[in-house]
Amino acid sequence: MYQSIHQLYQISNKPQRIILGLMSGTSLDGLDIALCEIAGNGLNTKVKLLNFKTVLYKENFKKEVQEIFCKQQVSLEKICFLNAYIGTYYSQIISETLQEWNVKNEDVDLIASHGQTIYHSPKTEYQQAFYNSTLQIGDADHIAFNTNIITISDFRQKHIAAGGQGAPLAIYGDYFLLSSKDENRILLNIGGIANFTFLPKNKNIDEILCTDTGSGNTLMDVYIQHYFHNKFYDDNASVALQGIVNKDLLNALWLHEFFNQSFPKSTGQEVFNLQFINDAMMASNTMQLSISDVMATLNYFTAVTIVDAINNTIVEKEYTIYVSGGGLNNPLLMQNLQQLLPQHKIQSTEILGINPNAKEAILFALLANETVCGNIVGQATNSGKAIKNGNNMLSITMGKISLPR
Repeated sequence: MYQSIHQLYQISNKPQRIILGLMSGTSLDGLDIALCEIAGNGLNTKVKLLNFKTVLYKENFKKEVQEIFCKQQVSLEKICFLNAYIGTYYSQIISETLQEWNVKNEDVDLIASHGQTIYHSPKTEYQQAFYNSTLQIGDADHIAFNTNIITISDFRQKHIAAGGQGAPLAIYGDYFLLSSKDENRILLNIGGIANFTFLPKNKNIDEILCTDTGSGNTLMDVYIQHYFHNKFYDDNASVALQGIVNKDLLNALWLHEFFNQSFPKSTGQEVFNLQFINDAMMASNTMQLSISDVMATLNYFTAVTIVDAINNTIVEKEYTIYVSGGGLNNPLLMQNLQQLLPQHKIQSTEILGINPNAKEAILFALLANETVCGNIVGQATNSGKAIKNGNNMLSITMGKISLPR
């Protein structure tokens, strides 16, 4: 048996596995790195976060990726270059971080790399000629070779092949780790795009829902970056707090066809970008608004689209919302959410034992664990919901395996 295949077999039979989860989202702020100890699989999964860090990207790296990020026309040569470059860059970050944590490469069983999304296109948003599609780059073979650690990547393609949209994938980690028999839960992640998973306390798989809601931080971030070259986001909502929500602009933002599509659904910065804001401002004759008023409106728009998605999909009247992602750190956004949902508790996933900043990186570590240890490979419906298989487990999105040197 080939040595690395035998190594995979040995890893799958270990009582616990050390898995390094990597996540780089559409915000392009940095690489989230979660070192996890994972025991079991499926509904028996137990995760312990050993270490976590976000390594901020250098400005030149962000500029390179932004040249091909969420654009219909880009340099094919640049995509080819960056696919290898990002994989190598991640390898350097991994090695430096493990050294900082006093962890040897040989002590890590697996790396789970989400890669960098450069384009996400559900069929319903653009055209009918092709299937749902998404593309993440950052070649995992470069990571595996340079770190000498088995690397699992490209998690979204199996979901698409089975009829889903490739996003959001939070349903797996949320269901395995955070289901409760005592309360209905909404696990809300506010990254560049906002999404939530509804987990009923009866644990009925047929009632679980996972969907994107629209923009999370993206619109606020791109608008801030356009006008403040030294700011990457609205820190503590300092700009938005000085403004007033403009109803005309708010109504114009709502007119995009995404909000008429049925749930569950997915989206990205291909839709929610600076042009989206400019189009709405032109349509509503609000080009003269102050930066603060636009930011206040975008902040409220994010909150109200999240609440609208919840109200239009969740029939249960009692539930608690647990928030993760960068939006949790925006005080005005959290205030808007609470005012729109005054009867519900809204709190951090920290109270459930999940670091809100590490949650997505932990998710991909979990998916790598399922790739190696999972018993059943299921499928997804056309709507992207997970379904039951013969063993009453959720279907799993599997990754691709890159063996080390």
